[in-house]
Amino acid sequence: MARPSTPILSRDAIRDAALHLIDEEGLAGFSMRRLAGHLGVQAASLYSHFTNRDEVFDAVANLLTRPVDTTGFDRGWATGLLIWGRSYRAALRAHPNAASIVAAGTGERADFLSMADRVHGGLVGDGWPPRYATMIAASVKYLVVGSATTPFGSGFADDTRVYLDRYPHLVQAHLIGQHAEEIDADSFELALTSLVHGLEPLHARVVVHGTQSRTT
Repeated sequence: MARPSTPILSRDAIRDAALHLIDEEGLAGFSMRRLAGHLGVQAASLYSHFTNRDEVFDAVANLLTRPVDTTGFDRGWATGLLIWGRSYRAALRAHPNAASIVAAGTGERADFLSMADRVHGGLVGDGWPPRYATMIAASVKYLVVGSATTPFGSGFADDTRVYLDRYPHLVQAHLIGQHAEEIDADSFELALTSLVHGLEPLHARVVVHGTQSRTT
């Protein structure tokens, strides 16, 4: 039987091609027409599977969110946050050009919403009032998205002469680029663990006054 001249499309195939295109070229030039060309089809073929670009982005966001680990909340809120934050960062760091899609919002993204539901449930179930649970999850997300999308070393020149005369406290800044991955990973770990440890005394207080706090 002869192979079809037109590629067989599916939602998963289109989603995967979109992620590959974003990985390779970023979001700035992404369009349904560009995606269709990448797949070797006409743009109209895509609309049988996705209504618009935002639906494609929702599918990509779901795919990136899927491997994030929320099982740690079975062992307490602190362990849950550490495991969730680390795995969330790893998922976005694997596709940094697409990280802003995940950061943009929830929409009707089933996998993202399931993740958020498990995180919120894990925090509330371990004594955090709902308002605190929301703020804590947001705080971890800020750390994750910032770490995944804004490498610390990207703003520094690799020439020591830039800093010698005018910025005496930055004379080692030219070395940051050589250790960027290590600095980024260690900085994220410092921020995440400091957040979690800093929350422990607060958790003890709100649990003691849990009956009143849970309603605020």
